[in-house]
Amino acid sequence: MLRLRTRIRNLMLDRLMETVLFQPSWRERACRQEFFYNAFKALTFNGIDGDYAEFGCSGGMTFALAYHESRRHEHQAKLWAFDSFRGLPASRDARDQRWKEGMMATSLDAFRKLCASNGIPKEAYEVVPGFYEQSLATLSPDREPRNIALAYVDCDLYSSTTTVLRFLEPRLKHGMIIAFDDYFCWSPSQIAGERSAMLELFSHHNRWALVPLFPFGWHGNSFVVEDRRIVG
Repeated sequence: MLRLRTRIRNLMLDRLMETVLFQPSWRERACRQEFFYNAFKALTFNGIDGDYAEFGCSGGMTFALAYHESRRHEHQAKLWAFDSFRGLPASRDARDQRWKEGMMATSLDAFRKLCASNGIPKEAYEVVPGFYEQSLATLSPDREPRNIALAYVDCDLYSSTTTVLRFLEPRLKHGMIIAFDDYFCWSPSQIAGERSAMLELFSHHNRWALVPLFPFGWHGNSFVVEDRRIVG
């Protein structure tokens, strides 16, 4: 009788694990949460202060995870949400074929409601709406992140990622982390647009190098920024 009950219990546990662990939405959230836990652990341990800047905030999940994991590690990063809040822009680049105009749309009002429902206080974050080519170019000096500890790039598109990296370049610092959510989203004939934009900027940069930190999920990869002058 005891063996039968043990067998039934084990079967129930196996079924529960299959239901939870292999549910796509749960797995994607868990992978990203592990990334943010490790990232803010590393930043805190290494004394890297600064803000969190997210480029592409559809659904608000990663933004909420970044807030809660930063606070878990007592890292007082201010959060910045950069997004068109109208979905992806149009692109004719071959590297962006899988991404269609208007995809990933979350309105600004819906995003603010998601932040509130996820327990993010209004004073903890700032929103910069608009497509990057306009919003980043016209951002006033008194309303921009000057000190960034973690940049989360979820632009999907090659063109958008290029614009974001140009914005980040003068704000790079030794020890900060840059994560690319779609780093491994390639096609039969192209590498991922985010990876392509990253390689173009950093492959032969005379000052900054990206050192692989850790991947997350099947799709993302993160890097530590190193100052070549420190490395020697």
